[in-house]
Parts: sequence; C-alpha cells; structure tokens
Amino acid sequence: MTRLSAPRLIVCALFSVLALPAMAGVSVSEFGVLKDGRPSHLYRLTNASGSSAELTELGALLVSLKVPNNKGKYDDVVLGFDDLEQYLSDSPFFGATVGRYANRIARGRFNIRGNSYQLANNNPPNHLHGGAVGFDKRLWQGEVVDDTDEPAVRFTLLSKAGDEAYPGNLQVAVTYRLTADNGLHIDYQASSDADTIINLTHHSYFNLSGHDSGDVLRHQLQLNADFYTPVDDTAIPTGEIVSVRNTPFDFTQAKALGRDIQADNAMLQAALGYDQNWVLRAAEFAGELTLAATLTDPVSGRQLQVLTTEPGLQVYTGNHLDGKTEGKDGFAYAKHAGVALEPQHFPDSPNQPHFPRTTLAAGDVYTSRTVYQFSVVQ
Repeated sequence: MTRLSAPRLIVCALFSVLALPAMAGVSVSEFGVLKDGRPSHLYRLTNASGSSAELTELGALLVSLKVPNNKGKYDDVVLGFDDLEQYLSDSPFFGATVGRYANRIARGRFNIRGNSYQLANNNPPNHLHGGAVGFDKRLWQGEVVDDTDEPAVRFTLLSKAGDEAYPGNLQVAVTYRLTADNGLHIDYQASSDADTIINLTHHSYFNLSGHDSGDVLRHQLQLNADFYTPVDDTAIPTGEIVSVRNTPFDFTQAKALGRDIQADNAMLQAALGYDQNWVLRAAEFAGELTLAATLTDPVSGRQLQVLTTEPGLQVYTGNHLDGKTEGKDGFAYAKHAGVALEPQHFPDSPNQPHFPRTTLAAGDVYTSRTVYQFSVVQ
C-alpha cells in the first residue's frame, strides 16, 4: 500500500520552504504511442524521501532520475527526451537496456560449438549494441512488482530466434527498484532454448549537476580497475589487457574527466574522448556485487557509486553529442554533456577466448545486477 513519508526540509539558495510529504510508490501513465498503435507506458517510481525514477516500456529505458544535491534540491541527472519518437529516431541509447550483446563484436561474426553466425554490421565494420533493432528499440511488457516505499517495476521481452540473426528464443526480464536510500537497483535475468550469446547493460548518460547543466568534464571519477582493454582503429579490443599506470586511462585515484581527455593518445583522439572498457579488480570474482566506480560532482555535491556483478565497465563521455538534438526541457546536449558508466562483459568476448565468457547455454539462466547508488558530499 502507498504510504506518506515524513515532511522534509528543502534548503534553497535564498530561502527555505517546507516541502509536502512525498507519495511513495508507483504511478503509471502513457508516454507515447508507436506507429503500429501500441502504447509505451511511463512508470514513475517514488521513494519516501522524494527521489524518483521514470521508466518506459520502449527499450526498458530510464527517462528521468531525480535525486537531491547537498542543499536538498532535486534535479534530473540523466540525459533523455520528452518525446517517445525521439527515442526511436534520435537517441544515442539514452537510458536504454542494451542487448542482446552490448558493445561491439568484430565484423559481426561469432561461433558457438562450431556453428557460425553473422550479425548486422550496424557500426561499420562491426556489430554494436544488438544491431539495427536492438533491445533499446523493442517494446517490452511492463509490470509493477512493488508499490511500497521501495517501488519496483519489471520489464519482460521475448527475443525470438533469428532476431538480428542471433540464435535461440531468449526470454529476458529486467527489474528496476528505487530504494529508500536513493539506490537504483537493476536486476537482469535471461534464458534461451538454444545456445546463444548475451551481454546486457544499462546505458544512461549521467550529469550529476543536472541533465541541462553543460558538460561533465569537472566530474571526478575513480575506477576500481588497474587494467583496461585497448582497441584497434575500429574500436575492437586487440586482445591485450594492459596496465593503466602512466596512461590517461588511470583512474585508480579520483581525477576530473577532463584532465587527460585531450591527451596525446591515439585511442582518445580516435574516439574523441573516453570510450574504453576497464577490467574491474574483482573480475575473477564475477557474480559478486562489487564497487566499480565512484563519480563525484564538486558543484552539486552529488556522488554516484556504481556496483556490479559484471567483470568490466565501459566508460563513454558522450563524445558524439553535437548540440543539434533537442533533449528534455528543450535543452540541446553538446559534446561531453553526460557520461555513461556501463557495467558489462568485455567487447568482442565471443572472439577473444581469454576474455570472460558470454555464451549462454540452452536451459541455463543468465543473471546480472547493477546498482547506481546516490549520496551527497559537502
């Protein structure tokens, strides 16, 4: 049953006002309609302190996430759109659930038990984020699973054998929960009736100052990673696992995203910023929830910790945002307007035998968990 929280005090720049109690739980409305007439509903999760997350069935994606700064002001900290159609036509995976295979597969080719498969090369010459119609472009089925102080919604999808040329009928479920302490928990589960590959991730672009506040280059990032996987000139891993020491990819101590982003480094220059996979220190213990990253905004005081059961983390600094597409509230997102922190298996793992495996055998169950935990620092 929906309950009311105690009143909270929001401190503003010039005056203080007593906020009304937040109504915890889930509300459901219509976000938009696809061309075939199917609606995509919007699920608004609110916890007792007043933080909220808005999610829609298209792409099982996160539309909005509002959390307080160190003065108690709530801002939306993820990039996105006000219009459903833009998520279909203009979105660089804003807030999306990405699959069947997040990141890149070289030339779109892989083998399972001697059988060869050819996927679409939608990011020439490679396959990216599940193909031309990946999970981000599919209409999932939403269901409220918890309407209490820690509300949750589950999205389910059947990806039929042959979808984007992947083998196996894959049943997928993604559950989002907004906790009382401002954590967004994402749980993934999948099974297939034939051997296939799978690599799911969440693709929000975070700006802890607020989605409409400019670039994130002053945000401080620390990664729980001593190694990364360098890539060739098509953004496919070379197969090496290289130390970050004495490179621009060293985030073992917190540093501003902008400090080394223009360093004299071929990979940074080719990607126009960061777009690499880091090998998490606990990779050999994949399956246990482990701290991967800490992102801190010195302006708002918001801090985001990313915890995951995945062995890798892709960091992408919104290098191809160009300010030409109108986002939420009419704001145009320019280069580096947000940073994506994507827990996942490594790129091109099906073709890299020494990378953690991404094969899902028929009848087995895939599970993964990611937590985006918000707090404030003074």
